[in-house]
Amino acid sequence: MNYLIRNAIALFSEQHPSATDIRIADGRITEIGRQLTPTNDYPEQIIDARGCVIYPGLVNTHHHLAQSILKGIPGGINQGLGDWLASVPYRFWPHITPDLMYHAARLGLYELLRSGATTCADHHYLYHRDTSQELEDAVWQAADDLGIRLVLCRGSATEQGSHKGMARGGVVPETLDQVMSRMEHSRTRYHQEGGNAMRKLVAAPTSLIHSSSPQSLKTIAEWAGQHGIRRHSHLLEVDYDEQQSLQKYGMKAIDYAADCGWLGPDVWFAHLVKADDYAISKLAATGTGIAHCPTSNCRLGSGVAPVIELQQAGAPISIGVDGSASSESGSMLQELNLTWLLHRAVHGPDATHLETVLHWGSRDGARLLGLNDLGEIAVGQAADLVLYDIRKPRFSGVHTPLMAPLLCAEPTAVKHSFINGKPVVRDGQVKGLDEAELVASVQASVNTLLARVS
Repeated sequence: MNYLIRNAIALFSEQHPSATDIRIADGRITEIGRQLTPTNDYPEQIIDARGCVIYPGLVNTHHHLAQSILKGIPGGINQGLGDWLASVPYRFWPHITPDLMYHAARLGLYELLRSGATTCADHHYLYHRDTSQELEDAVWQAADDLGIRLVLCRGSATEQGSHKGMARGGVVPETLDQVMSRMEHSRTRYHQEGGNAMRKLVAAPTSLIHSSSPQSLKTIAEWAGQHGIRRHSHLLEVDYDEQQSLQKYGMKAIDYAADCGWLGPDVWFAHLVKADDYAISKLAATGTGIAHCPTSNCRLGSGVAPVIELQQAGAPISIGVDGSASSESGSMLQELNLTWLLHRAVHGPDATHLETVLHWGSRDGARLLGLNDLGEIAVGQAADLVLYDIRKPRFSGVHTPLMAPLLCAEPTAVKHSFINGKPVVRDGQVKGLDEAELVASVQASVNTLLARVS
């Protein structure tokens, strides 16, 4: 089906700042303008965008979907990262079955869709010696069922090392041979090439510093390079990363990453809260990017990532929600709003501009993921679009209506959402999902998980 979206209040397109209408054919944007009329070349459905502003679909570059059923764990609410890892994710995830994983993934993806995201990069690290393939398959299936783009960042750990969560959770890591054979299986089964792919695989050791040997990192980097696979991990989220890198490898964490082949334009790291001037210069010089996760960094007391300094140095910037066990709203729009606010609090009112932050959360995130055919409202781009309904009391006093969703943030109202020109949210309802059934399934999953752990 092709679509003609008409009568929007405004849309975020630098090439077409006064446009109100968008035509979609064969999954791509074919025309942008005002007062567009239906074509006689092919049938198309009219979408009335009256009362809506249109953004490019938001691109979440770092998530942990499994954590969607681990919100507000009492023992971890007031803990920092190291203790929280042991109390929350690594306490529970060895007990997550494929069925529980499927419901957790559906919940996380639902939350992303209803906040305006159309692409999710999930750092899925639920792998150990005896992991079944079905656990990963459940994530791919959930994304397929909801029609969202999924970049599965395949976590791995080849040693417990200095990873507090793994050590206290008694998790037996994979061997390097297991990691490589399992990743190759996922690549051949799921990975798609191209800048408009619905499925991509990324090589993503859970931690460069704490649970991966230098040889395993080099082997994974070489394999990724051979197959055109991008790379991702956590780095410098807290001071412990730098301390352990110096102690274990005799070099700074950023130099250890470089020594193992883990810097470059096909690499991005989550957090980078503790990146100093030296690390920033190396990241920028190599084109290595960041997935900035401000809510999680605030929630865990980790600090504020030097995003403005990274931007000024020329490093690629993107935005991530992180897992809902440390970012309970699960909202991409909240992350953009907090990014806009947080760095103004630190650097002053001119530090972040709304347009820049929106680019970080859409176009720039897509490019980091190798999805170069989306992230902008422009002719020829994939039709990943979100229509926010701003005919609500809380938006009625906003003098810049195009920026109302980002300015006001949650609660928001996504009226329609398209991915590859296909509707995934229609009239405020996520397609392929019954909300009452989802709630019942998630609550049953939580009860099952608690019974397993206790």
